[in-house]
Amino acid sequence: MTHFVLVAGARLGAWAWDEVAADLREFGHDVHPLTLSGLAEKQGVPAGQQTHVKDIVEEVERRELRDVVLVGHSYSGVPVGQAAERIGDRLRHVVFVDANVPVDGETFLSGWPSDEVRQSIADNGGFWPIVGAPYYAGQGLTDEQIDRIVTGSTAHPGATLTEPAVLARPIGELPATYIKCLLDGDEFLPAVAEALKSDRWRLVEMNTGHWPMFSRPRELAGILHESIAES
Repeated sequence: MTHFVLVAGARLGAWAWDEVAADLREFGHDVHPLTLSGLAEKQGVPAGQQTHVKDIVEEVERRELRDVVLVGHSYSGVPVGQAAERIGDRLRHVVFVDANVPVDGETFLSGWPSDEVRQSIADNGGFWPIVGAPYYAGQGLTDEQIDRIVTGSTAHPGATLTEPAVLARPIGELPATYIKCLLDGDEFLPAVAEALKSDRWRLVEMNTGHWPMFSRPRELAGILHESIAES
């Protein structure tokens, strides 16, 4: 049996995967949506980026999972990519959902203009604050879906965004699928573009926005299911 560990992006918890998880279980998979430290029901738990890497590795090891597909959305691609390296032969495949990817010694904020984010973290007690409904416009989401995201979001621990990643080898050496959500733009961050040159990476495009677990959950679950055939 393939075991999926699903990790949502900034401000979100395991709840964000409810629909995708249900569809994956219909495909016959074992599914473990994971809330990272400091978010959702784990608010108040101190967290840096390596805390989040540890969260993911410990989920795999605690449950004694093998044949694992790690799925990281947006910010969570950074800790998921590091965890994928650390779980060794337990890993089957990694899926990055419109995600940042880790580069040794660089942070989540590397590679894009981030002064505003850094200032926001400084002004909000070390947290990246939640954002309102207008932030999610133009991303293929209904008003109801946007309300779910906004209502369920929690401020994101800022240290997870500003601490550097630790990798022993380039991320392109891992077996991976990268899902690009086209409503969020068709350009790749430099680290993603470099990794996609690897013959171990496969690119899949979705005609939706940055939060496909809400806007296209069934389609996303199908892509995740198909990713194991490529591994």
